[in-house]
Amino acid sequence: MSVPRFSDHAANERTFLAWVRTAIAVMAFGFLVERFDIFLKIAGKSLGKTFTMSGQVAGSLVGLALIIAGAAMVAASMLRFVKNRADIIDEQTHPAENDRLDLILAGLIVILGIGLAIYLGITMLQGSK
Repeated sequence: MSVPRFSDHAANERTFLAWVRTAIAVMAFGFLVERFDIFLKIAGKSLGKTFTMSGQVAGSLVGLALIIAGAAMVAASMLRFVKNRADIIDEQTHPAENDRLDLILAGLIVILGIGLAIYLGITMLQGSK
């Protein structure tokens, strides 16, 4: 017995899994950012330098924000997966979705990336003194 509209269901599941993989990567990166001070200490020892961590709180906040953004991505992808599944089963024509949540999450990641780049630049400049 075949599943009606199987290709649509499979595409929905692949999209859901892609969002989950992306969210896991964002959360892992957030953890890495939050623990960046450990990396700088180890790198400093091998380079014979001591890096000061005056922006440690900022790094921790950016890392935590990335972890929260990753968790929000998982929640949003779950909601979208369930809604799309119901729409596929319904077989009626539905209006296009609002992409506002996707754009908000993408904008948040861009802002966090810029903040991370600034933090990293400041940390490296202070460490080289």
